[in-house]
Amino acid sequence: VRLYAKGLILGHKRSKSNTYHSITLLKIDGVRTRDDAAWYAGKRVAYVYKAKKEVKNSKFRVMWGKIRRTHGNSGVVRAKFLKNIPPKAFGAPCRVMMYPSSI
Repeated sequence: VRLYAKGLILGHKRSKSNTYHSITLLKIDGVRTRDDAAWYAGKRVAYVYKAKKEVKNSKFRVMWGKIRRTHGNSGVVRAKFLKNIPPKAFGAPCRVMMYPSSI
């Protein structure tokens, strides 16, 4: 049983000439409206990736973040990670955890 929603890392928040590296835009599967996206505010996000060097008998590593707020009207959300997401991760899948829950 999967205890997370699938998401996609779209990129950094940006304007025409500025890029805000500390804010990452995410698209969550099945979320199409601003109201649906608002439910995910405060939820944890995990970007799981594979590295060459093995640490603690695992080649998998995780970058943790938190969904802060919605972005636009089509269900995209803004997230802030403990360390800024590298551009290599743009277009990569991420996991949106169902906790902390307010239900």
